[in-house]
Amino acid sequence: MGSAEKLKKVLPLLKRSYPGAKTALRHKSALQLLIATILSAQSTDKKINEITPALFKKYKTVKDFASAPIGDLERMVRASGFYKQKAKNIKNACKMIVECRRVPNTMEDLVKLPGVARKTANIVLSSWFKKNEGVAVDTHVQRVSQRLGLTKNKDPKKIEQDLMKIVPQKDWGNITNLLISHGRKICTAKKPKIDVCPLGKYCCKKK
Repeated sequence: MGSAEKLKKVLPLLKRSYPGAKTALRHKSALQLLIATILSAQSTDKKINEITPALFKKYKTVKDFASAPIGDLERMVRASGFYKQKAKNIKNACKMIVECRRVPNTMEDLVKLPGVARKTANIVLSSWFKKNEGVAVDTHVQRVSQRLGLTKNKDPKKIEQDLMKIVPQKDWGNITNLLISHGRKICTAKKPKIDVCPLGKYCCKKK
């Protein structure tokens, strides 16, 4: 079974299994989602959700972040890992956003911001702006798509291209959330729950 044919089988099962799938990063604005996603690199959504309430309470606007003392930002995001670079990226990204007066809503403009690559941009575009310009590939998406045989690649950029070829564009944002949900609940890295997996018969790991 080819990857396109297999996708047609597993996508409805994923939608049925995780009907409310969405980004786990808590946010109330495009700015909050952007910052949370920048912080999530090399960290977990759970950890970021522990950090952001105090951060967003202290800094409410893009100007607040742009003018924040870098030491204060570093202290507040320290637990996210790589905190010095993340604090620097957040501050500099917000300085750029102040100039253009809004969080960018295109891939071209988002990836110009410090700390923003395609994965971050895709999450902001699909989750907040409801625009599908690509597929965000994190470790869960990478692992599950490989195990399902939807891609043979290991490079996230190539995995994104493979998924974009077989997933309808209207589902590009959703496929990320669905695969992440499945990766967290069933298709875990070390001990996947194969016996209860609704996609079991399509899994390459069993072969």
